[in-house]
Amino acid sequence: MVVVGKMLLNTRNKMVYLKKYKFYILGAVLGALAGWAYWYYVGCHSGTCAITSKPLNSTLYGSIMGMLLLGILDKSNHQK
Repeated sequence: MVVVGKMLLNTRNKMVYLKKYKFYILGAVLGALAGWAYWYYVGCHSGTCAITSKPLNSTLYGSIMGMLLLGILDKSNHQK
C-alpha cells in the first residue's frame, strides 16, 4: 500500500491514479532521461552553468519540463 497525502492507495486505486496522471508521469520520466542525457553529452564542464553543471540539476529540470510539456496533452484536465 502507498500513502499519498492522507489517502491510502490499494491496488485498484493505484491503477486509477496511474491512469489519471499517466501523461505527467511519462513526461517526468522521459524528461529526466533527456535531462541526464543532455548533461552527459553536452553539459557544462566549467561548472558555471546553473542547470547543466550537475547531473541532478539537469535531471530534475528535464523532469519538470517533460512533465509540463506532456501534461498539456492530458485531455481530462482541460475545461470545455
